[in-house]
Amino acid sequence: MTVTIAEELLLLAYSEDEGKQLIGVTQLDPALGGAILAELAAAGRVELADDKVTVKDRTPLGDEELDATLARMAEDGKARKPAWWVQRVQSAKLRKRLLTRLAGAGVLTEEHGKVLGIFPTTRWPEADPSVEADVRERVTAALAGAEPDARTAMLIAIMHAAKLDRKAFPGADRARVKEIAEGEWAGAAVAKTIAAINAAIAVTASTAAVVAATS
Repeated sequence: MTVTIAEELLLLAYSEDEGKQLIGVTQLDPALGGAILAELAAAGRVELADDKVTVKDRTPLGDEELDATLARMAEDGKARKPAWWVQRVQSAKLRKRLLTRLAGAGVLTEEHGKVLGIFPTTRWPEADPSVEADVRERVTAALAGAEPDARTAMLIAIMHAAKLDRKAFPGADRARVKEIAEGEWAGAAVAKTIAAINAAIAVTASTAAVVAATS
């Protein structure tokens, strides 16, 4: 099946058997927001100019989440910094919608339980491991030295920004991860956009962590 970069990120961000998150939501949620923007950039729908993101093409892509964000950006009609959009796109609701969509497609299983018999919790173990296996095969090949396609490079770059690469691929060469994350793998415009998105993910995650610690 075809999955978006954000969905690929989610599959790598949850353990296969137990369906538990490998990183905190303060890192994961901004990364998902960044993945949505990255996909729009790769599809030629948005571009970065003067360190701000603008809509280049309003044509829908046929994906509910991507098209909703694209329409929102087009309606706003202003050139915004990537961090502005990452902050507004990222949310627990987006994460839940994407997880639910993967469960509906038979890729994940939604399991409800309680921690200490009191606090409700949801796990997302894999029902069809073949989808993540395909993602891992592409990423592993790139990390081993193969030239990644644009979407695989974007996924690696966003994983690196969210520090997910250390959990999902603990044995990977850190220098190779950084090389891909900072490379000119998708053309100058998209590469600059992803670099800005990665910076936005880091800023948003840091801000969320500070707020959580002081609240």
